[in-house]
Amino acid sequence: MKILVINAGSSSLKFQFIDMETKDVLAKGNVERINEGKSFLRYKAKGLETIFEKDIRNHTEGMEIVLEKLTDKEIGVISSTDEIDAFGHRVVNVGEKYFDPIVVTKEILDDFEVNKDFSPLHMPGAIAGLSACMQICPNTPNVAVFDIGFHKSIEPYVYRYGIPKKYYEDYKIRRYGAHGTSHYFVTQECAKLLNKDVKDINIVTCHLGSGASITAVKNGKSFDTSMGFTPLEGIMMNTRSGDLDPAIIEFICNKEGKTVSEVLKMLNKESGLLGATGFVSDMRDITANLTDPTVKLAYDMYSYRIKKYICSYIGVLGGVDAIVFTAGVGEHTPELRRDVTQGLEFMGIKVDNDKNFGAKRGEISEIGADDSKVKLFVIPTDEEMVIAQETEKLVK
Repeated sequence: MKILVINAGSSSLKFQFIDMETKDVLAKGNVERINEGKSFLRYKAKGLETIFEKDIRNHTEGMEIVLEKLTDKEIGVISSTDEIDAFGHRVVNVGEKYFDPIVVTKEILDDFEVNKDFSPLHMPGAIAGLSACMQICPNTPNVAVFDIGFHKSIEPYVYRYGIPKKYYEDYKIRRYGAHGTSHYFVTQECAKLLNKDVKDINIVTCHLGSGASITAVKNGKSFDTSMGFTPLEGIMMNTRSGDLDPAIIEFICNKEGKTVSEVLKMLNKESGLLGATGFVSDMRDITANLTDPTVKLAYDMYSYRIKKYICSYIGVLGGVDAIVFTAGVGEHTPELRRDVTQGLEFMGIKVDNDKNFGAKRGEISEIGADDSKVKLFVIPTDEEMVIAQETEKLVK
């Protein structure tokens, strides 16, 4: 079975075409700047990467150029779109009705549209991606795999907020979390490394990318997670503020005459590392400029909040077997892994700096000291493979 995995954003469309028999990625790439001018497709297959510049006005046109290249006689990997057995889509959150993967029909897509306010930054792109695939290949099944899926196991006393219960009963305002496919994937891999059944492990998984979340995993299932009703809650991120006193929003609105929506946009797009430094958000640039006091303060704010979440989750779990670092920042920033585990020796956590700084990109690495009671792992995530596997289960 061959599955085309789609991750559609508001102006982008990332894809991986996976052969499920061999687990090989036959082609991958992304369409950028949809309906923004100077749009292009970055396409990689057969060991070659090519960039195609083209005016792409919507996601349907984006999908058309992807399928055109996948079936191209020279750079394509299939002769016809009939060889695509299914599309698997990353969908962030459309409420409590949708935790488990589902084959999307026109009626379900319409319901996604009704409930897109659960994830207003992400759902318009996902809906557009689904609609494009359904329009171009009407006989090929489309499966939605939800970012919140792994967090279905969180108990009500953990996911409910301390606000009047009518807001949960009427509007389903609760903690949903995100990055579920990533936390699920590294949990499964960690169990293998520990040589245990996944039901027998308690771990903390740290998905640290431009968006970041930390999850407490109890007996192989999500027990708590740092992102909440939206991906704005939790640790400080590249451009998101993370946790803050909600009264700050009203305070800024009153002081500067802004609307709530304007302040929320600032908290999502102009805060975090970018807000704290005023000019930089990429962790590679942060670690390269730690002699700058402003940059160093932002880095310390970021690493402290990660450490605080890790420690709180170890506490509620009553101890852990391992801590896992994954995603772009988690996998590629040994300085951060060192600093968020430093001082936790009393909890049985001890990093080996030679192993930590020697960890190879794209490979699983154990970075804990030999006498560390808690295992420390770097595990590259593979969210696309999880989406492909869930898609395969439903359409087989």
